[in-house]
Amino acid sequence: MQAARILVMDDEVQDRRRIEEYLAQNKHEVLTVGTADEAMNVIRKERFDVFITDCNIPGVDALETSAEVRKINPDMAVIILTAFGTIETAVKAIRAGAYDYLPKPIDLDQLNMLIGRISERQNLIRENSELKEQLKDRYKFDEIVSTSHTMEEALNLAGRVASSSASVLLRGESGTGKELVAKAIHYHSQRANFPLIKVNCAALPETLLESELFGHEKGAFTGATSRRIGRFEAADKGTLFLDEIGELAPGMQIKLLRVL
Repeated sequence: MQAARILVMDDEVQDRRRIEEYLAQNKHEVLTVGTADEAMNVIRKERFDVFITDCNIPGVDALETSAEVRKINPDMAVIILTAFGTIETAVKAIRAGAYDYLPKPIDLDQLNMLIGRISERQNLIRENSELKEQLKDRYKFDEIVSTSHTMEEALNLAGRVASSSASVLLRGESGTGKELVAKAIHYHSQRANFPLIKVNCAALPETLLESELFGHEKGAFTGATSRRIGRFEAADKGTLFLDEIGELAPGMQIKLLRVL
């Protein structure tokens, strides 16, 4: 388990020390505070992976505190500690952005396991973000090498349409970089954080292509043993790249035109 930086807020000194000592034994870096003001001051100055707070501290609104700390550090997970009878408050805190809640008295092993899941999730988010940045850098328009004035004009146009929601038709001979331009458009658009789905229209027979693009419900036809999500739905909020669209049969082109 990867070590995490943790801030604990509890007005009960004994509870704070118990949590701090246990988590420190599990190689986590822990800082404790007793008031919301102390917590806010520390969070403004330092970065933490997890914020653990008791929701029964006198004069402290757990919902408001959870929302405030996540405004300062949106990546920080909030765990609410709640006594019996205040679970409803904890559930409201989760709806306001807290990661999870644990009932008191705290099961420290359960708390440590929860922190482990949070660390794994945060690592995946960071890795995904870094990968997207790498892809964005890889598919920069100025990374596409060309000595053709016509190609330069096409790339300038592609850069302008990337910020729009318009459908884009890329035309060119095989090997001229249509897929490369399509990826550059996607990773420089507002859709960059959503899927880029590619379909090679020439590689699928017409009998399968309709189901591939639009999906089907279970029992819709012989052999449809389960519900299938089509590529259009899979690319929701992202980009659908239909490669070799000119190879589609006229009947399928009509259905596709109605969607577009």
